[in-house]
Amino acid sequence: MNNYPKLHNAMWPGLVGKGSPGAEPCIDLDTMLDLTARAEVNGVRFDGVDLFLFDPHVAIDSNDDDIKSLADKIQAKGFVVGSVVAPVWQPTGGGSAMGTTDDRAKFVGQVAKACRIAAKLRDLGIRPHGVVRIDSACGIAEWAEDPKGNTAKIAATFREAGKIAADHGERLAAEGEICWGGMHSWKYMQQLLEEVASPQTVGFQADMAHTLHFALGTNAPEHRLVPASFNWEPDALAAALQAMTRALRPWTMDFHVAQNDATVKGSGSHDKTGRHCLADDPNGKLDITRDAGYWLRDDAGRVTRTIRHICWDGCMFPNEVMLQQATWNDILSAMIRVREHHGWQETPI
Repeated sequence: MNNYPKLHNAMWPGLVGKGSPGAEPCIDLDTMLDLTARAEVNGVRFDGVDLFLFDPHVAIDSNDDDIKSLADKIQAKGFVVGSVVAPVWQPTGGGSAMGTTDDRAKFVGQVAKACRIAAKLRDLGIRPHGVVRIDSACGIAEWAEDPKGNTAKIAATFREAGKIAADHGERLAAEGEICWGGMHSWKYMQQLLEEVASPQTVGFQADMAHTLHFALGTNAPEHRLVPASFNWEPDALAAALQAMTRALRPWTMDFHVAQNDATVKGSGSHDKTGRHCLADDPNGKLDITRDAGYWLRDDAGRVTRTIRHICWDGCMFPNEVMLQQATWNDILSAMIRVREHHGWQETPI
């Protein structure tokens, strides 16, 4: 039985798209941890969790005692921490990566705070692997007013943030969500990372629910990889996913397993983006096990072993669904299948 990549569950589905007026209430971190800890399939459990550094889960201004308490809480569940999400957006204290000088300084400041927490968790021995997740914190319409100039600004901000991350021994990964300006297609994402030109420090976080929309060209028809007459022919979808992963895999530092029904969904204050579905959703367009392999194997079909943990992202599932234990058992089962097909064995040191 493969023991790598490790299997993690994201905690931020308890927060993203929730808590704002008209949205469902947030689900607290303790509840998310308990649901994850109780999940089990044939004796296999989740190995860890990925965190959103945002209240009410984890305050971005947490002091050392706060971080130690957080580490103790997570360790008590038998978990480690993997990747963490930096709250780089304006309403959370950050600012647009292509905005004013002040906006960009706030963006970098939030990244610095996130890197400090991530490094502290690593020093405490509870975070063996993972990245700090970022995005451009700006919309597509405003980016489109000056694509070349705005991409240059985003790249400059990412480079500055990357230097700070390196000082903390961390790496940054930009998630390919189709709602973020300058990152809303596989080609724009590739061009941005090439302009940042810091592949050891700033890379890509792939999420299967979002990157399906890269292939479809949902928010950038000029970069669609399926034919105009596409009607979910398996060979055409496979070719599109292969072309996309060939372009972005060299930059990929972090990977989210997910399902998608090819629609977009917004909730609360979160803009419309790729809809996350349950692992067994009959409307899901992905073969999770097969399609994860495009990211976890190279062009010759060899397991790359570069992704030390994989994470399930279930953003904006209804609370009723999230609070059912069966939901997480089914998700864990899907994760196990991915590891068995595209993982490897390591002897613990």
